[in-house]
Amino acid sequence: MSSRDLILGRVRRAIADVRQDDTPYEQAIDRSYLREHGARSVAETVDLLAENLADYRAIVHRTTDDELSDLLMRLLAERGTRTVLVPPELPPHWLKAVDATRVHDRAQSTPAELDRVDSVVTACTVAIAETGTIVLGGGPDQGRRRITLVPDHHICVVRVPDQVVSSVPQALEHLDPTRPLTWISGPSATSDIELDRVEGVHGPRTLEVVLVSDQPRAEATS
Repeated sequence: MSSRDLILGRVRRAIADVRQDDTPYEQAIDRSYLREHGARSVAETVDLLAENLADYRAIVHRTTDDELSDLLMRLLAERGTRTVLVPPELPPHWLKAVDATRVHDRAQSTPAELDRVDSVVTACTVAIAETGTIVLGGGPDQGRRRITLVPDHHICVVRVPDQVVSSVPQALEHLDPTRPLTWISGPSATSDIELDRVEGVHGPRTLEVVLVSDQPRAEATS
């Protein structure tokens, strides 16, 4: 008997006395919980996202689509970035002002090669205001999961308001459960038993989030 058969056998014996329930899944689970907490305008929802991102120690910028390329150029230059990792379908105009060498997202890239990359720039699938969370769904403008986990500096561009929702239940409606989802709430951080915070253990030490809107607004950095 294989280990798989042994484990499945134990599971079957454990649930042998469980009554069969033919209730459809959609009706079996109570979904009367709140879909969002409080009524907010679009602007208030975006402000809440920025506030919670900053609370997680992400660096938040606001800009317009016309000014995005210049902002990315400045952020990467201030970081001293010489190489920037780029997903295959990142909009070309985002990095048109950037001088850094492009590194393409390739299946053959090794962890050591990714670790030598200075920065990575991606889009996102959705951003959740109430939790300050950005979700990447592995789309062509976001790339493979590992490109945002190995390099030390990640810039994530969020389109406002199209990609901003209030709550997790609302975000789930935008996600494909068959995709490799990456949920990001601030830069990578962990604490030991003495609560000493260490950043960069499970991902980038520095997360910068750029909220891009068609409406001009002064940049806010936290």
